[in-house]
This record gives sequence, C-alpha cells and structure tokens, in this order.
Amino acid sequence: MVAEKMFGAPKDSKAPNPELEKLAANALREAKKFKASYCDIRIVRLRDQRVSLRVSPERGTGKSLAVPGVAEDSSFGFGVRVIVNGAWGFAASPIVTAAEIARITGEAVIIAKANATIQPKPLQLAPVKAYRDRWVTPHDKDPLDVPMAEKIELLRKVTAEVKKNAKVFSGSASLNLRSEDKYFASSEGSSIQQYILQIYGNVDATAVDRENNISRSRSYVPTQASAGWEYVPEMNLEENAQRIREEVVEHLSAPAVKPGKKDLLLMPNHLMLTIHESVAHPTELDRALGYEANYAGTSYITPATIGKRIASEQCTFIGERTSPRALGTCGYDDDGVKSTSFTIIDKGIFKTFQTTRDQAHLIGEKESHGCSQADSWATVPFQRMPNVSLSPGSRETTLENMIAGIDDGVLIDGRGSYSIDQQRYNFQFGGDAFWEIKGGKKRGMISRVSYQARTPDFWQACDATAGPSYWGQYGTTGDAKGEPTQINSISHGCSPTRFRKIDVILTD
Repeated sequence: MVAEKMFGAPKDSKAPNPELEKLAANALREAKKFKASYCDIRIVRLRDQRVSLRVSPERGTGKSLAVPGVAEDSSFGFGVRVIVNGAWGFAASPIVTAAEIARITGEAVIIAKANATIQPKPLQLAPVKAYRDRWVTPHDKDPLDVPMAEKIELLRKVTAEVKKNAKVFSGSASLNLRSEDKYFASSEGSSIQQYILQIYGNVDATAVDRENNISRSRSYVPTQASAGWEYVPEMNLEENAQRIREEVVEHLSAPAVKPGKKDLLLMPNHLMLTIHESVAHPTELDRALGYEANYAGTSYITPATIGKRIASEQCTFIGERTSPRALGTCGYDDDGVKSTSFTIIDKGIFKTFQTTRDQAHLIGEKESHGCSQADSWATVPFQRMPNVSLSPGSRETTLENMIAGIDDGVLIDGRGSYSIDQQRYNFQFGGDAFWEIKGGKKRGMISRVSYQARTPDFWQACDATAGPSYWGQYGTTGDAKGEPTQINSISHGCSPTRFRKIDVILTD
C-alpha cells in the first residue's frame, strides 16, 4: 500500500503531488479501456481529533473532578466514478495501489452498466474547465501538529473559569480539529490537490437551583472556522467562559416569557440555524425534485418557484465556497468545479437552486454551482449545500436602532432545540439565551422561549438586518443527508436581523 506521506508537498506549492497523479492515471487508463465516457478518482486522507474537558462534582464528596477526553480517527483510501452507457458507477477501496485502482475502476464500470439498464435518460454533465492546481486552507500552524498537552491545558483554564461560581454545577469545553487531504483527477484533464482544515470548539455551563428544582444551561460557541491553530486565541475562550458563567446564573432565575405575537431580534449565532433549515435545505435541487424524499424530505420550493417572491426585499441570500474561513470553503468541489458564488434569493425573489454538473440542465442552466461533495473517499459525491448567507443591510442600520424600533419583543442568542416539517414549510425554533425588549430597550433575561412560523411568512416578516460591521458567520458540523448518510460542515453568515409579529410560545 502506498504510504500516506505521499500527500506531502511544500506549503506554497501550486502543483499536485506527482505520485498522486501517477496513481490516478491507472483509473483513467482503465476507464478508457472499458469505453467509459467519463471517469474521475479521489484519493483522500482524513484526520479527526476531538479534545474535551469536563468539570463536575464527585458524588458524595463535593470535590470537583476534571475529566479529559481525547479521540482521534483517520482514514485513507480512494473512490472511482465512471459514466458508462449514460449512467454512474462508483466503487472504492482502502488499498491504495496501482493494481487495486485498476481493479476498482473495473468494478465501477460493472456497476454503471447495471445502473444503465434502469436509468430512463442518459446523464448530462455541464461543461467544466480542466485545472491543474494545489489549494490549501490559509494557515500558519496546522492544528493537528500542536502538542496534546497544550490543548488540554487550554481547556483546563477555560473550565476553571466557568466553575468560579458555586451555583454552576458543571462546566465543559472542547476543541475539534479536522484535516482533509484530497486529490482529484478526471478524464477531462483536471488534476487537483486540496488540503482543507477545520477547527471549532465550545464552552458549556450548567447551573442548578436545588430549592426550586431548576437547571439552566448556557453555551459559548465561537465561529467555527477553516483555519490554523493561530485562530484559537481569536476564539477568546477564557473571556467568554466568564461571561457565560454570569449569564447561566442569571438564566437560572429568569422569568418565563409571556407568549404571543412579538418582534424578534435574532443574533447571527442563532439565525444561522434558521437559515440552514429554512433557506439552505429547501433550495437544494435534489430535494426540490423529490430525490431526498425518503430520507430528508422534499421542499416547498420547486422549479416553478423561480422568479417568484418568497421573502421580503431585505433578504438576499448568497451560496458560495469562497468566503474566508467558512467551513464550506475550498478551491474546488468534488466534480472539479472551481469554487464561486451565486445568488439564491435576490431581494426576496427566488433565483436558482444549488446544483452539481449532472443537475444543471434540469433547471435550464449551463454551468454547475459547484455543490458536489462526498464526506470521504468511500462515499459517492452528490449535491451538498455550500455556505449559504444572508447579505447584511445598509451601513447605517445598527443593532441599537433595531432594538429602539421594537416595542414588545425578544432578542435570541445561540442555538437551541428546533423542529421543521418534511417540506421545510412549518417550523419551531428555540435558542440558548433570551432577553426581553420593551419600549425600545433591552431588558433582563427571560426563559422558556420558542417561536413558530411558516417559512415564507417568516422571511416576509423580515424588515431589517444590521450593517456589514455586525455580519458574522457560524457553522454547523453535522449536516446529514443521503442514504447511506453523509455528513457535511458549512457556515451561514448574517447580521442581527429583525422580524415583525412572530408567534412566540412558552416551552419547558
């Protein structure tokens, strides 16, 4: 088996590793021999590292116990796709040798021929340029090269800060690090190597009121990033551990919300999830066409919706894989399409879906939006959402003047529980922390808040979003789709955004 070190190359190199190109050529030659009209191969090395520390009381002693946790996974292998008789075939193996690549390519051809017998129409691939390139996530220090002791010590300091109030029952902190070294070659002439890094973490606090039998939690989740270890100081984990320690204690005694129709001011670390579920998912073309109906549902948006209003004029949504440090950012997708950006919703008017090369023609488009991705060498690339973000408002729109325009409302921060139907049409979202807004002023914390709406009504109710200086992006790292299930990590950017007269309910 070929050593994994073959992925190595100078950091500033713009050319793929020649050993990878040599290996990939075996798949392309074999596919041509079998008269495949198209072939691509991905050779991938994945590493995941999860580091955590939890501090909580030892039963019966009152002492605090600090329990670290470390887990690391890695995998290495390749996958081959071919088109024969107008149908896809795919096969994969963890044995990365020239002979195995040739054998697996033959298996992919056999599978394609079988699929062709039941496929009603031949595949059509949108054209793409051929690229020879090496793309690397901008970084100074690879997070996976940092000593484990340094990571544990950082988490120890953070959790110690959380526990400095006796009402805080437990605290925890974690770091998650991921690297993907991926080589792609196609029969259309592309040879692309990418090294993609992701880093994210969180701090959690739980407070307990034993007399009233109440517990409340509060979390700090910094922007999840595609970046190096130099990003960690920017997370401000210790500083925010102090803040959530104070807020979780306040949350413990916060009065319950009074339900009714209220204005909402949603912060970016909360609204990102609402964007993910009610905008990004329903604008996936395969979902709109019913291809995901069995597992993840369909969409209230269909090709007939193109050109129609589905949100207010305040709402422009962009799909892209180019935003600095966003989780979905890369140089190329798994079809070899160069990353770009495209407008999904323009001032409330639905413009287009997320697409791959074999989907573009289904909505009359000539180019793919670069949304093909597989979560490992062993899985089939298919349509996955890119970063999807709400554009900021005018420079003059501030958080303060949006609050001033609310007579009776709620400010919501952070992620909470949520529910959304199969067509992404009816939903309910909670949050992590809530503040009452009365008479244009932000008041104290409240609790047990959730809101309900129909997706088009909700986005039509958007009347203001703060300016560019407030814009931030937050990620989700467990987006599941497909059978067998694949996991995607992407970011959603937005500024604090205001919605008028939304149903707010009391939850437990």
